[in-house]
Amino acid sequence: MSDQRTDYTGDGLSEADLEPTPLAQVRRWVDEARARQISQRDVPEPTALALATADADGPDVRTVLMRFLDGRGPGFVTNLDSTKGHQIAADARVAASLTWPSMFRSIRFRGVAEPLGRDEVTAYFDSRPWGSRVGAWASHQSAPVADRAALEEEFARWAAEYPDTGAEDDVPVPDRWGGWRIRCTSLELWSGRRNRLHDRLRFDLADTHDVAGSDLDDAAAWVMTRLQP
Repeated sequence: MSDQRTDYTGDGLSEADLEPTPLAQVRRWVDEARARQISQRDVPEPTALALATADADGPDVRTVLMRFLDGRGPGFVTNLDSTKGHQIAADARVAASLTWPSMFRSIRFRGVAEPLGRDEVTAYFDSRPWGSRVGAWASHQSAPVADRAALEEEFARWAAEYPDTGAEDDVPVPDRWGGWRIRCTSLELWSGRRNRLHDRLRFDLADTHDVAGSDLDDAAAWVMTRLQP
């Protein structure tokens, strides 16, 4: 391990600087991460979401892309027959985080995974490039495959089945392809500061609100607490 150390020089986060709702604050930071990637090119994949699930063998984590964000929480798409799909189906409790090291910022989400509506899934699927849509048919995500050539052959087979016509619906949505949204019970904003005196502001769902209807855009639904770094 290297002895190199970095003293975090983030802008920090004060209660006075917060947006009116957790959703507005998350959107602000996401927008700023996207803008920084355009201007400085040091925030690749600004919507990369580390997603943690669990099963009988213990915790499991991987990276997905956040494709939805509204008051109901962050959302992502996936093959429902994947490992994470089976884990979520058995235990919907999940955690996730957006992390931007160059900005010394991160956002943590905890909550319950809720299936995306089929209309949302279809609308997003149809917006994807043709190759990505064909890839959804070719890949049996998380299942073993003999080698790279076998995967490429499967892609070629489905590409011939659904050729690129330039239309949004030239590749249908596979039944096994869908997504999830995280209905949050808590959300934490982290901003790195010098001397490891980081800012941590956590929003917890108020006891008077049910996670099934949690709304990140409802300020009254959340209790904010500053945590020790």
